[in-house]
Amino acid sequence: MSTSARSKVRHFFTVDVEEYFQVVALSPYAPMSTWESFESRVERSIDELLALMARHGAVGTFFTVGWVAERHPAMVKRIAAAGHELASHTYDHVRITHQTRDAFRESIRRTKGILESITGERVLGFRAPSFSIVRGEEWALDLLIEEGHEYDSSLFPVVRRGYGYAGGARDPYWIERPSGRIAEYPPATLRLAGATLPAAGGAYFRILPPALVHAALRSSDDRGAPGTFYIHPWEWDPGQPVLDVPLLTRIRHYAGQAGVLGRIDRLLGAFAWTTIAAYHGDSTRRSQISRQ
Repeated sequence: MSTSARSKVRHFFTVDVEEYFQVVALSPYAPMSTWESFESRVERSIDELLALMARHGAVGTFFTVGWVAERHPAMVKRIAAAGHELASHTYDHVRITHQTRDAFRESIRRTKGILESITGERVLGFRAPSFSIVRGEEWALDLLIEEGHEYDSSLFPVVRRGYGYAGGARDPYWIERPSGRIAEYPPATLRLAGATLPAAGGAYFRILPPALVHAALRSSDDRGAPGTFYIHPWEWDPGQPVLDVPLLTRIRHYAGQAGVLGRIDRLLGAFAWTTIAAYHGDSTRRSQISRQ
């Protein structure tokens, strides 16, 4: 199927590269001090995805935890060699709302350095764990600018417990900050009955009907703007160890994993994809990004 038949614009297929035991919701049961004791499963999942994306001729942006990149440099090199973009997802996968400014600066500086030393390519982008740059935490954008990042993909324009940037724009836009300017590439949403619904991926893609995400990306097509999809490697790994967590957390984390690769396969075939860096680096497209 040709690109023009799939979609009017190229969207962003993004991956938050983290281990199953690093998920924010599991942090009370798997603190960082215990991470080395867990079985690593990230490489197998990433290699499955790389093969699937190669079959579709799709490229994407891989927001990678520095701790993971440090321990799996060969995997990072395979991602880059396949034509994908590497971007930062902090070093220790701690929410912005749960750390100091100094700790955050050290985390993003360290991760940027690790990824750049492995790939030899400059890291432009960042995504916060659990989209945790929320109202009142915009100082994090200033630190990203100061540390050499050109774009962010953390401001989820929805109202939801734990995260969400209510009132934020749905399409890419520039943000002017005291430290300078940074581009924002927000996760995809869907407008329904006057409400803005999260429809960018993750559990929304894994548990709910995939038509939700498809509809959000088609809506982006209609606006002539790229939509941002996201997924995590543990979401298509039903063989991962099951941690002893409360029932609601168990459902949110483990439900639907067996069918995710099939859903991704259909998604990759239905739309055209590019990296955020490729779009961001196009001067014509950069001039079309709105200001907020």
